[in-house]
Amino acid sequence: MLDVTRRHAPLAFAAILSATRAAASQGRSVFHRGNDGDPETLDPHKTSTVAEAHLLRDLREGLVIHNMKGEVVPGVAESWTMSPDGKTWRFKLRGNAKWSNGDPVKASDFVYSFRRIVNPETGAKYANLLFPIRNAEAIHKAAAGSSLEALGISAPDEGTLEIALEQPTPYLLELLTHQSTLPVHPASVARAAQEPAKPENWITNGPYMLKELAPNSHIRLDRNPHFHAAAEAKIDTVIFYPASDLAAAARRFQAGELHLTTDIPADQFKSLKDRLGDQVQIGPYLATYFLIINSAKAPFDDERVRRALSLQIDREFIADRIWGGTMLPAYGVIPPHIGNYGERAELDFRHASVLEREDEAKRLLASAGFGGGVPLQIEFRFNTTDNNRHTADAIAEQWRAIGVETRFVETDFRTHFAYLRDGGDFDVARYGWIGDYSDPQNFLFLFESDNAGFNIGKYKNAQFDALMKLATEELDIARRAAILREADSIVIREEPWIPVLHYSTKNLVSPKLVGFEQNLRGAIPTRFLSLKA
Repeated sequence: MLDVTRRHAPLAFAAILSATRAAASQGRSVFHRGNDGDPETLDPHKTSTVAEAHLLRDLREGLVIHNMKGEVVPGVAESWTMSPDGKTWRFKLRGNAKWSNGDPVKASDFVYSFRRIVNPETGAKYANLLFPIRNAEAIHKAAAGSSLEALGISAPDEGTLEIALEQPTPYLLELLTHQSTLPVHPASVARAAQEPAKPENWITNGPYMLKELAPNSHIRLDRNPHFHAAAEAKIDTVIFYPASDLAAAARRFQAGELHLTTDIPADQFKSLKDRLGDQVQIGPYLATYFLIINSAKAPFDDERVRRALSLQIDREFIADRIWGGTMLPAYGVIPPHIGNYGERAELDFRHASVLEREDEAKRLLASAGFGGGVPLQIEFRFNTTDNNRHTADAIAEQWRAIGVETRFVETDFRTHFAYLRDGGDFDVARYGWIGDYSDPQNFLFLFESDNAGFNIGKYKNAQFDALMKLATEELDIARRAAILREADSIVIREEPWIPVLHYSTKNLVSPKLVGFEQNLRGAIPTRFLSLKA
């Protein structure tokens, strides 16, 4: 999913602290957690960001969920079975699952929800993820003769949900943990869309329900008394704060105003580690930091130009000096530790020296018509955080050595990603992708020519598309991995997106917070945490 951050604006914080003290005096626990940014929406079928995923894990519960170890465990579904051919899954729903208004959660709610996300009128960015479900692709692409009723989701009764697949899908359970597969309350969807700022319009089925929605300030969730495991949720209230000003978030953490942050200012990592010790936690993450190149626009449609830009980026310097060793240099699209895969495709110049790379970059730009007094001029767009700004500065300085002139366009996260999502013109744009499930397809599908939601650079390669389709039809995991490896090799050779870094999870964790564990999924469900008095 998309990695985004937004500048924090501490509006009404005094009032929040006052309310927190009042809650504490009544014996109620309040968890203050920094979030990657403000959500664009709380509609699970229209979301795409990590910030939204953190909120939705607390607000809604899917068929299955991630626990604090990042493992797939039962959610609304208490059990499931798979047919011998792997194409049909049957989920038994728990009988005590309820919505926050007391309505029972029914199998027909999931049928409605899956149909809604594949319906092209919904405009879901993640509809492509559900294409393994029978007829989902045809319905979403409005193919002749397709209908929502033909989607491979059915409810034999209100306690049973069946999912019929086009072909066996080894990552189905992981996929079902994704925010796009979360259910919505059919009777309240229209009301929430018309007046999204009213918390009472959001009927949810998770351990928490929406209480306050204050953009740029905070989002408050209170424990949902109708949740089937409400007694197991130890925290009464959780307040999310948009915290892309990482230095400010670190100060607030040290002042005791936050129990958890989801990022750390790279230039302060060592000093924070020296001062806070085990409260600074770093772990592996399924995520890659990219520069998207607009490969549909000259001169960036020229593979030589894209390769030259990539050659000149000193990833080791950026990882070590800019990010303080909290990120890894990335020479491939797909991060380490990915499931259902083998050797990852990587850039062929990984082991070349910096000088060798620079000479090759200059040669490529000269062959493309640049150099000798003709600079390559680039507009570089990125969303505001200190880490992003320092990274952009470093890359622009490295590019200057090969005759590239860079101009920055720096905006808040909502403006940046809305601009890209809506097809705005650009040359180079910062982007981050967090794995939605542990399978290489979740990174490679970004480059499919018909993925209008996420193929922002408008990359097109017929051979790549054919390989991705072939992989969906392959039942053998090893042969499928080999096909995906071939597709991976194409995008790493043509570099429509330049991989720069592989992420790690970076958290400041209060000693008062109990139960926290870092995991590859970056999942931090409040329901599994508690606070010491």
